[in-house]
Amino acid sequence: QVQLVESGGGLVQAGGSLRLSCVASRSIFRFASMGWYRQAPGKQRESVAIISSSNMTNYADSVKGRFTISRDNAKNTVYLQMNSLKPEDTAVYYCNAHFEVTRMTYWGQGTQVTVSS
Repeated sequence: QVQLVESGGGLVQAGGSLRLSCVASRSIFRFASMGWYRQAPGKQRESVAIISSSNMTNYADSVKGRFTISRDNAKNTVYLQMNSLKPEDTAVYYCNAHFEVTRMTYWGQGTQVTVSS
């Protein structure tokens, strides 16, 4: 079992920045592909950014050039740096860990990001 705990959400004005953090409970974190997903009210959960165990990254078109995902395996932590935030970025952001070998996936509890116009 892997527990994921997100932090760093909050209220920010449009154009501002936030950094989300997600800490995993186990050191096997380094074998996981980590991702940030978000879900806005009335919408489906969508992928925002993913970083593989080998540090390859992938971003949703809507956040390219504004968001950066990174990981620190020594701290079992994945980050999402969000710059130039827009009101449409408002959502609950979830951390995700996926292990290819076992095909197990884990989710955090989510952290709210609200961007005011």
